[in-house]
Amino acid sequence: MTETPTETAEAIVAKRVDSGEPDTAEIRELARAAGYEVVGEVTQTRTEDAALHIGEGKAETLARRVRRTGATVVVFDNELGPYQTFNLGNRLPEGVEVIDRFRLILEIFGQRARTRKAQLQVELAELRYELPRAEAKTSLAKRDERPGFMGLGEYDESRERDIKAQISRIRDELDRIEQTEEHRREQRRESGFDLVALAGYTNAGKSTLLRRLAADLDVDENEDVHPDLDTTAESEDRLFTTLGTTTRRMDIDRRDVLLTDTVGFISDLPHWLVESFKSTLDSVYRADLVLLVVDVSESEQEIREKLVTSHDTLCERNEAPIVTVLNKTDAVGDDELARKREALSALAPNPVAVSAKTGDSVDALKRRIDDALPDYRHERLVLPMTDDTMSLVSWIHDHANVEAVDYGDQVTIEFEARPAVVEQSRAKAGDLVPAESA
Repeated sequence: MTETPTETAEAIVAKRVDSGEPDTAEIRELARAAGYEVVGEVTQTRTEDAALHIGEGKAETLARRVRRTGATVVVFDNELGPYQTFNLGNRLPEGVEVIDRFRLILEIFGQRARTRKAQLQVELAELRYELPRAEAKTSLAKRDERPGFMGLGEYDESRERDIKAQISRIRDELDRIEQTEEHRREQRRESGFDLVALAGYTNAGKSTLLRRLAADLDVDENEDVHPDLDTTAESEDRLFTTLGTTTRRMDIDRRDVLLTDTVGFISDLPHWLVESFKSTLDSVYRADLVLLVVDVSESEQEIREKLVTSHDTLCERNEAPIVTVLNKTDAVGDDELARKREALSALAPNPVAVSAKTGDSVDALKRRIDDALPDYRHERLVLPMTDDTMSLVSWIHDHANVEAVDYGDQVTIEFEARPAVVEQSRAKAGDLVPAESA
């Protein structure tokens, strides 16, 4: 697994696009998130060169820039084939490393993976990245009868089999972890919790919003019930600050809610990389409600593209309602906000505009969460006056919104709760009241 560099390495970022003007803002942020200091950039607008990805002349420009700045790494905001990487490396000063966008993302993930689940997902993504390169080495070396063809290293067919076997092993372990987490989610629902997930692109402010919604509340860290609850969620202006999931407890009026922040989306990820982190996204897919957070200070075009991609990702497996949250209203004026609301209305109908940074309109968001979550069911139980009944009344107070309790010859309790809690309360009451008198 990739480790954080002990010293800050200096990097040149490079990007090629087929048309238009290359934008390097995101790749610079990604490089910074990985721990690199960006000391220059080289861009080009042209069709892809099969051998170098960029053109011959631009490759020479890149080499001169590297020599002038003393950079030790070149980061491409593109996907490079193994032969393009090799050829580019031959054009650069000795010792300069060439990495592409996805290798960089894997570096970041490797640095941020702290839990066993996150580490497994990073390892899975790295293996999926390596597999086609191992296959290419074997295929071309066989064809040309030259081990180490084009400097790609000795080929070994057993390496392909080893990678595939490792992928299968990791998938099995991730499946077991997911089964445990799904059981935990069902336990939480049975305990009366609504599950809300934060989704959206990196740097949209999800972690800040999580802290804003739950900052003043204690977190139940009972390992038997909620072993993965964290008391804090980092909030930095950095990409991929959150890699695993962070869950906080919050109260919204009559409800108990668990709010989970997870890894942010990022543009242009290949299917194999998204699939490697599928089990992390299950926290989103299996929620009762998804808050899709977007940075409203970005351009309309950027927001539109991110909303489309987010909906495509979520709607593949998600069945929960989605509420769009236009975050960072402190960074835009009222007229700009109104204009963007109107322009994005087809993709984000009736969004909630907030500032997680200042807390503006967060109470309105809480009301919206309450309205969007599954309806509670009303129940009225009449129970005998016994010690066991008192225990059941206490349990209902812990798991439901109690409206009234009348203590007389019998105990009458009225409450509203999630359907699962209502069913459990009926079952518990059935153990106290004979069927003919219930």
